[in-house]
Amino acid sequence: MRENPSQVLQRSPALPLVELRQADRSSACYQQHTHDEFSFGVIDQGHTLYRNRGRSQRIGVGSMVTVNPGEVHSCNPAAGLWSYRMLFLNANWLGELQREVLGGSQDYQCFPGATHVQAGAAGQFDQLFASLLDAGAALAAETQLIELLQPLFSAGSPVAPPQHPGVQQARDMIMDQLDTNLQLDTLARVAGLNRYQLIRSFKREFGQAPHAFQLDARIKRARAELRRAECSLNGLALDLGFADQAHFQRHFKVRTALTPGQYRAFYRAA
Repeated sequence: MRENPSQVLQRSPALPLVELRQADRSSACYQQHTHDEFSFGVIDQGHTLYRNRGRSQRIGVGSMVTVNPGEVHSCNPAAGLWSYRMLFLNANWLGELQREVLGGSQDYQCFPGATHVQAGAAGQFDQLFASLLDAGAALAAETQLIELLQPLFSAGSPVAPPQHPGVQQARDMIMDQLDTNLQLDTLARVAGLNRYQLIRSFKREFGQAPHAFQLDARIKRARAELRRAECSLNGLALDLGFADQAHFQRHFKVRTALTPGQYRAFYRAA
């Protein structure tokens, strides 16, 4: 594990399926983005403007935020510095856990609420975070994780299918050709919609216009590549369709508060 002046990022030595992120007196701002993982965490110091699910909320110490995979969100300090801790959980693992709790085989939106303030939650989170950092506490960590999660998603609702199949086809084209600077006309033709209809339908389904979704998907792919392989940052930038490394770094940093090099360094030092 290696430290940025205000950021710590690592895999849990107790449960490797969990990634931990801790910011201490950070001024970092996060542009709208999504994660492939489920994530939740608490604010330890300061206040932040949290945007998720079409709502903006000013939240502070003790508040717990929850984010489903694919949800467009941003979180920025309202004034000065803030401190927080976040956990990122493997989506398949958490989906299976919810099916154990709720029964059946249907996929659910695990976190029906975007924020939670409940008695005892911050203390539970403190215990869980400490256990996740202890390589010898796997049993305690997994038990505490399940006990903390269950009340957060017990009221979940089934995931709704896409409203227009053509929008899913456009989304699939973006994902299959992340290195290509696709034209809006091309995506609209694949979707069987005009350009305006595609933008409106795409934002309704995925929370972002096609160009923002493409950028976000590129950054998530970059994070995955940086975690598991040695690679040239310039080569990765070009492979993902960015004009150059500087263009790649700018978009990476506004979504992760780290440069690609800093992000990779955490995993090299693990």
